[in-house]
Amino acid sequence: MAQLGGQPAHPSDQDGPGARDTGDVVDAVRRAAEQGLRVRPRGSGHSFTGIGVPDGVALAVPADPAGLRCDGALVTVPAGVTLHTLNRWLWARGRALPNLGDIDAQTVAGAISTGTHGTGAGYRGIADAVRGLLLVDGTGTVHTLDTTREPDLFDLARVGLGALGVIVEVTLETVPAFHLHARESARPLAEVLDGLDALAAAHDHVEFYWFPHTTTAVLKTNDRTGATGPRRSRAAALVGDELLGNGAFGLVQRVAAVAPPLAPRLNRVMAGQMAAGEYVAPSYAVFCSPRRVRFLEMEYAVPRAALGEAFAGLRAAAARHAADVAFPVEVRVLGGDDIALSTAYGRDTAYLAVHVHARRPHEAYFGAVESVLSALDGRPHWGSCTPAPRSSCGPVPAVRRVRHREGPARPGGPVPQPLPRPGPGVPCTSTT
Repeated sequence: MAQLGGQPAHPSDQDGPGARDTGDVVDAVRRAAEQGLRVRPRGSGHSFTGIGVPDGVALAVPADPAGLRCDGALVTVPAGVTLHTLNRWLWARGRALPNLGDIDAQTVAGAISTGTHGTGAGYRGIADAVRGLLLVDGTGTVHTLDTTREPDLFDLARVGLGALGVIVEVTLETVPAFHLHARESARPLAEVLDGLDALAAAHDHVEFYWFPHTTTAVLKTNDRTGATGPRRSRAAALVGDELLGNGAFGLVQRVAAVAPPLAPRLNRVMAGQMAAGEYVAPSYAVFCSPRRVRFLEMEYAVPRAALGEAFAGLRAAAARHAADVAFPVEVRVLGGDDIALSTAYGRDTAYLAVHVHARRPHEAYFGAVESVLSALDGRPHWGSCTPAPRSSCGPVPAVRRVRHREGPARPGGPVPQPLPRPGPGVPCTSTT
């Protein structure tokens, strides 16, 4: 059995065809219909849920970067191209995406379909930049979608979870390429919590990390700038991203695994070492960083006004259930959007993500945190581990709309699975 992200998949399920273009996708869907099989688009395997695990045919969607094309501010991207490739292609042409998450391994279609987001009170998730989609439904019918052509389907498919068909191409609105001025520092946790609203108003992008059982937060602010320095040298990047961010951090996880009582002490040491100082770099190089230590993640989106209560409850849950956890909690803020199945739909949002090492137990910790955050009208991230029913992830009317569209779109039955189901206890082993 092989692993797709954090979920097991049988090799026989992965032997689906590789599609080069829309015609290949149509043919694959129709062949699957003839055999009574479902089709699941294959992404990069970043999600921690079973959203990308096939129960029939795993279809590799078009991913040739040669299919990238730019028309002014709009870029059309084959669905299987990764954000890593797209970011560099855009930069070479003087363009960029306005906001990114901290991982760039996802395919573009996978990132938008699961609601991948970054941080910034005045910014939105990646799917907010979608201006058009080319989608093949379960009958093999091709749909060209935007705000004027099948707008209801377009609205749902921007964060569609693979439930409405196979995305072949994505058209995104870009912005002129920009540099970010990154500042990272260790601060007292109370200071960061008390001043977070002011920080979010003063900076383009703000987030912080908190190691359980410490009183220290690692604060990160990123601001657009016309400057090109101070630059981070290759040696500094190697030390920050690889030696500390992955090498030393991975060592800490191994020590905590064999000597769990040391975790609080290790957290105190790491909290003072993780901040990487100050530098200016291309936007994508600041937003995204390499992640080589395997972990499990559960993330919730709560109304931003509830962040203080949410973090207090999370901290109490960590005190009870995360005595041996040496992974930090990540907190971000994002502007609300109008995308039907987005976790930020209709409200300014705070995201709280908890993590454990891939080989450590997570059920009690994640379950305790989930009970706190769901009680605050929290919405679990579509791609993260959670014991919550997946139908409760998004606004209920939007979920009903998707379920209504699923049936008519697949009279032959061969579209991707319906809304993904939870997988509590599954030993996720994401490589990011």
